[in-house]
Amino acid sequence: MSEQLTNEQLVRIAQEFGTPVYIYNADKIEKQYQRLRAAFEGGRVKIFYAAKALTNLSVLRFIHKLGANVDCSSINEVKLALQAGFDPSRVLYTSNGIHFAEIEEALLLGVFVNIDSLYNLQKLGEKYGNRYPVGVRLRPNIMAGGNLKISTGHDRSKFGIPVEQLGQLQDIIRKYGIRIQNLHIHTGSDIKDADIFIKGIDVLFDIIPHFPDLRSIDLGGGFKVAYKDGDPVINIEELSQKVLAAFDAHEAARGLEIWFEPGKFMVSECGYLITSVNLLKETAATTFVSINSGFNHLIRPMFYDAYHRIENLSNPGGAVAPYSVVGNICETDTFAWDRPLPEVREGDLLVFYNAGAYGYEMASTFNSRFRPAEVIVRNGKAQLIRKRDTMEDLIRNQVVVDL
Repeated sequence: MSEQLTNEQLVRIAQEFGTPVYIYNADKIEKQYQRLRAAFEGGRVKIFYAAKALTNLSVLRFIHKLGANVDCSSINEVKLALQAGFDPSRVLYTSNGIHFAEIEEALLLGVFVNIDSLYNLQKLGEKYGNRYPVGVRLRPNIMAGGNLKISTGHDRSKFGIPVEQLGQLQDIIRKYGIRIQNLHIHTGSDIKDADIFIKGIDVLFDIIPHFPDLRSIDLGGGFKVAYKDGDPVINIEELSQKVLAAFDAHEAARGLEIWFEPGKFMVSECGYLITSVNLLKETAATTFVSINSGFNHLIRPMFYDAYHRIENLSNPGGAVAPYSVVGNICETDTFAWDRPLPEVREGDLLVFYNAGAYGYEMASTFNSRFRPAEVIVRNGKAQLIRKRDTMEDLIRNQVVVDL
């Protein structure tokens, strides 16, 4: 089992399936999950894969096969998880600003729901009383994460019920006898410091005595992975030691399960996006390398200023020079500015690393361009798991009328 695909493998896949193409190495997904299980061994910790990172059904089926649970961010993700084979008891739906109808549907499907607003908790009580146990997502007022756009626990975040509204929360629970079995917090993404989770735990430990039906504490995800050499990353083993020690030190928390929701940690490093060079454009400022992709396929660099390592698969031994890698859509879509790369030529294959999380998942058909194909590799064997879009896909749901 190899967790890193070779240049030769990537080139062969690009030649077979065309470009642009997303490639996922299932062996790496398994390695990441095994690392989590080893760090949190003992049965007290449950791992819920955060499906929003990558929802391809073949990937979900594989993660189900590994034994993970799944965390969903929409009712459609819930349905995809069930279609992939997850039993409803292994599906968590953490709602966010949704219409109550989605919560109703999720409860009828038998999955566990975390509710993130007093408004929807009130509606739950009015309609169901204490029929369905649920969780609540709290906002701990902690700033964490690699970018404000992916920080979700601070005091201006839309996510969760602010901890200062605990009194109102308890009033609703008492009024309807609602059974709160899970307390959930998620402070953000790209968290490299285990102590951020401990800060969140400290907030929850003060609250636990107010919830007599509590069975679990959900600490979310956001584990930092390396996008470039030398990037600080979260130490999962250290995180495990600190979290378990914190729970053991608080009598009220000792019997509770601990839930984590890793998404990027599970699939980011498994992914590659391979593109082809359309042309080079020399200017006074830089040499642009225009590829057959854009932020319609990988939006993270433009959206989050995210760094993705790029390599020239076709000419790895060429003389290194600075290039600015840009896309082919009618919008600024710069992937890298003055990035040192081996000599780039028309037709060369460029690969973007760490493209498994929020790559295809955030892709669009902007400029009426097709979304890429997706391929998965298991034990060296590559298989197509999503066809490239066609013109028929672009117009499938359009209704043409004469005006």
